[in-house]
Amino acid sequence: MEKKSLVSLAALMFLAACECCSDEEPIVEVVQDDSLSAATADFVANAGDRVYYGFDRSSLSEESKATLSRQADWLQAHRQYNVVVEGHCDDRGTREYNIGLGERRADAAARFLTEKGVEGNRIRSISYGKDRPVAAAGSQEEIHKLNRVAISVLEKN
Repeated sequence: MEKKSLVSLAALMFLAACECCSDEEPIVEVVQDDSLSAATADFVANAGDRVYYGFDRSSLSEESKATLSRQADWLQAHRQYNVVVEGHCDDRGTREYNIGLGERRADAAARFLTEKGVEGNRIRSISYGKDRPVAAAGSQEEIHKLNRVAISVLEKN
């Protein structure tokens, strides 16, 4: 995060300097970090990035534990990455209730990762409740099932 802020600040300073000294359009080159994209693809392919929950539940199924165990192994082998565990819910219930439920889901996944040896300072959890649905297409029940999820998202440390 800090690196992005510094790059943004440098770009703004460059643009401001160019504006005062020249009538020409400044050329700004955007450098994208493909290593995070490649790592994310590898993480999803080899560990899986999602664990699903039952209706109004935050307990981990055996399938979810297996996915989280693979995630923990991957994170142990790639210590240059941290993980943000996002808790999501379907659209039933109040916003406040679903924020709490999403938090319990994300926290359950994060706790499991720490129990498997991933350092706690490499894991953050956040709840989106029903505010950021993962799925919007399909039958109503399919949409509900897909939105009852915790998603692990990589970030560089």
